[in-house]
Amino acid sequence: MCQHQTPCPTAEASDREAAKTVARDDILGWALLCNGVLLFDDTGELLPEGRIISPHRPAALAGAAA
Repeated sequence: MCQHQTPCPTAEASDREAAKTVARDDILGWALLCNGVLLFDDTGELLPEGRIISPHRPAALAGAAA
């Protein structure tokens, strides 16, 4: 999928969030990465094959928002 030089991490890689953004909607709070991952502002993810990754904010930030 990715045509960048050097290629971005795949959707299966642990650092998949480092891929470049190809589309985003700041009002709805999502970004589509070049590896097919849909990344949400709450740090949740939807992988290309349909698997859901639950939000994973650092504990310090999650506690500050409460």
